[in-house]
Amino acid sequence: MTQAVRAAVFRPDDGRLDAAVELLESLGATPVPDAMLAVEPTRTSAREDGDYAVFTSKTGVELVAETGWEPGAATVCAIGERTADALREAGYDVDLVPAEFSSSGLVDALEDVVDGARVEVARSDHGSAVLTDGLEDAGAYVHETVLYRLVRPPEAGVSAERAAAGELEAALFTSSLTVEHFLEAAAARGVRDDALAGLNDAVVGCIGEPTARTAERHGVDVDVIPGEASFDALAAAVVEAAAPSRHE
Repeated sequence: MTQAVRAAVFRPDDGRLDAAVELLESLGATPVPDAMLAVEPTRTSAREDGDYAVFTSKTGVELVAETGWEPGAATVCAIGERTADALREAGYDVDLVPAEFSSSGLVDALEDVVDGARVEVARSDHGSAVLTDGLEDAGAYVHETVLYRLVRPPEAGVSAERAAAGELEAALFTSSLTVEHFLEAAAARGVRDDALAGLNDAVVGCIGEPTARTAERHGVDVDVIPGEASFDALAAAVVEAAAPSRHE
């Protein structure tokens, strides 16, 4: 009899973790939920005088909507359909969603039209410099508003202990910060080296190249990077790679 893939998942506990657990279960895996990110709002709002307004997450949209933000004449841009759906649900029109759901994808979509334009980027405190630097290189005047900070929940780390004990077959990292927080939580529990070894005996998936580079820089061997930068694609690819038949 084979054992279901025990897969650690690190999404924030704001509905995304529950959805990830449900998806992994539907794929035949046994989820090990361990939120590595918590949202700490800054209570600030995006500027309303930009020619373009860029949002990168559902969380950012929800927070800015609470402030009563108005886009004015700005072209509203969303990275990813989830962000775009959140904007529509909040009553905003969405003018642009890049084909590639990433900072570089949005830069590619805007680089020919933003020279001299004012671009408001509203996101977390850990947003990629790829976006702001790329827009500035294209000639835009970029203003960044930090809507929320991403912090490590004090209770995080059960997955690190499971990894250290050799009780994970898979781990799914969705950002560089989840990698860093996993290792910080492992260190706080005194199991960093063993947790790292446990990860490297498992199938490690990263949602994109930037996350993979962070993992590899910290000594984590990355096995899976899905062709599409979405959690659904990541989960499917990781569970397939860590199929129970590999652990008979």
